[in-house]
Amino acid sequence: MPFEAKPLQFSRFLVIFLPLLLLLPQLSINAFAKTPINCEIQKHSCTRQLGERTVELDITPRPVEAMKELTFRVTIAGSTPAEPPFIDLGMPAMEMGPNRVQMEKVADGVYEGTGIIVKCPSGKTIWEATVTVPGAGRASFIFDVVY
Repeated sequence: MPFEAKPLQFSRFLVIFLPLLLLLPQLSINAFAKTPINCEIQKHSCTRQLGERTVELDITPRPVEAMKELTFRVTIAGSTPAEPPFIDLGMPAMEMGPNRVQMEKVADGVYEGTGIIVKCPSGKTIWEATVTVPGAGRASFIFDVVY
């Protein structure tokens, strides 16, 4: 016996699921389009407060481009951490593979490391560098990269 849709069941389906189906594309688009950039790394270094410390991130050379070796410099003002910080690179609202920049101390409170920001197949250019200061927490820097 073939399936017969009853009008009441079909209208319930529309009332419940149609609004959700209409919202899904908007939610996925907004996750990238509305990501707030909090670091103008193409112009200058950026700072964030992390408890009693100030964390400054600089990336050179400029322009900061994908698929080029970059130097990441973190300067920590306040108490010096017992271990060097490290940076995890990724994209906001998108799961990326691990991309960690290991930092080495070059002076008191100053650390450097090299890394590469990969080019995302989606074409999105907003990236995030999460600086982890062991024992103090994390500071997030969201910036635009040149492809």
